Parts: sequence; C-alpha cells; structure tokens
Amino acid sequence: MSMPYFLPAEGPAKEYRRIADDHLQHDLQPSDRDALKSAARRMALCVQVGTVAGTGLALLAAYRVRGARKAFYQAFRARERPTHVILKDGETHPIPDITSLLKPTAIGDIATYMFAAFGGFFLGGSLGSLGSSMSETRTFTADPERMERFEKAFRGFRADMLRKEADAIEQGQRLS
Repeated sequence: MSMPYFLPAEGPAKEYRRIADDHLQHDLQPSDRDALKSAARRMALCVQVGTVAGTGLALLAAYRVRGARKAFYQAFRARERPTHVILKDGETHPIPDITSLLKPTAIGDIATYMFAAFGGFFLGGSLGSLGSSMSETRTFTADPERMERFEKAFRGFRADMLRKEADAIEQGQRLS
C-alpha cells in the first residue's frame, strides 16, 4: 500500500510516488511503517470527528442565531417608534419605517445555515487535524531512534526528488 496519497497518480508525481515508496520500504523498519499507517488512520478519524462535531455545533449556533433574530424582530415590531424628527428650526422630517427590512427571510435563514455549516466543517476539520498532529508528534518523538529513521528516510526522499528535478531542468523539461 502506497503512503504518499497526496501525490497525483499521473505525470512527474508518479515518479515521486515511486521514490517515496522506495524510501518507505528500504529506510524504515516494518514497525515504523505500521506506526505511520496507524498515525494516518488516527488522523483521518480525528479530522472526520472534528468535522462532524464542528458542523453540528455550527448548525446549533445558527439555529440559536435564527431564533434570536426572530425575537429581535418581534420586539422591534411591537415597540412604538418615532415617525418624524423635529429639528431646532422647527422643520419636520419623516423617519422611514424600516421594519420590513429587518424581517427575517427564508434566504437569510438559508444563508445563515449554509455559512455556519461551511465554517463549522472547516474549523472542526482543522481543529481535528491540529489535535491529531500534536498527539502523533508526541508519539513519534517519544522514540528517538524511530524519529531518526523517519528523518533519514525523508532526507533521502527529498535528495532523490531534488536530483530528479535538477536532471529534468538540465534536460530542458518543464516542471509542473
């Protein structure tokens, strides 16, 4: 099973994927590869849980905001408002009635729920990713030998990738 899923399957990234797989197979022990796979699964789970929780909490907040907006409109509509202003020189100016502009609408409700859901989705996923990465960092740094093997494998991958890019530049190929 290939680890670098972030790379596309076509083009120059296919070669980078092959280089990454070679370094994962040759520079790391089986327990290291299992730890990486386990960390990837845990991170995916934390991001999913964070996304669902963030979306749910954001929708709950949107529901509360909608209720508060309706209550504000009801209070504003029931209250007696001035209809005109009398200036110092005695001139009278009418004040427009803005009650109809403050009325909650279906489009406003849809926008509230939509933006809250998107915000909760991304915020929850980001917080899940942050928490998971902090947890996994502590897990990996607890074993200095394993951490050294990870760093060695990454340095080797990076060096091979840069050599490949330098060769492509010297041959006049376009990098994408």
